[in-house]
Amino acid sequence: MQTDLQLRAAIEALLTIAETPLALVTIAGALEVPIKEVKAEIEALQQDYDQAHDGLGRGFELREVGGGWRLFVRQSHDWGVKQLVANENPAKLSQAALETLAVVAYRQPISRGQISSIRGVNVDSVIRTLISRGLVTELYQDSETGASMFGTTEQMLEVLGINTLAELPAISPYLPDQDNID
Repeated sequence: MQTDLQLRAAIEALLTIAETPLALVTIAGALEVPIKEVKAEIEALQQDYDQAHDGLGRGFELREVGGGWRLFVRQSHDWGVKQLVANENPAKLSQAALETLAVVAYRQPISRGQISSIRGVNVDSVIRTLISRGLVTELYQDSETGASMFGTTEQMLEVLGINTLAELPAISPYLPDQDNID
């Protein structure tokens, strides 16, 4: 026989792994207990979370949404989650962006036209993305052609976990010579 605390812990486990809101009937079916008991334990969990830490509440809360129950970050702690997502889990770069970043890293300073020639595609939007992410920067304007010359940033080194470009793997022999690009 299950105690109320065992049932409460089992419900908590289900809510923790659920990707979508869980209906009372779904929880009751999974745990093989009456819906009435599940409802009582959900309400108890909700109260526990809201009254924890001397009434300040836990960092998360239990809400009824979309026909079911789900754990959410408590609104007063959104700022911390936003910081983590922004700093620790940056959006991944597309294959095109990674390839372009590699060309810039190995051939800098390099113009947009030269990058396009190496990759065989237009790189305008990819360069804008890399600049907006702080991985590539415009170094200077070529005095002869007026072309913007691009290079990598310190942030790119940090993201790759290296100190200098000299630590990049030796793949430059596989890239075309400067004479073949122009």
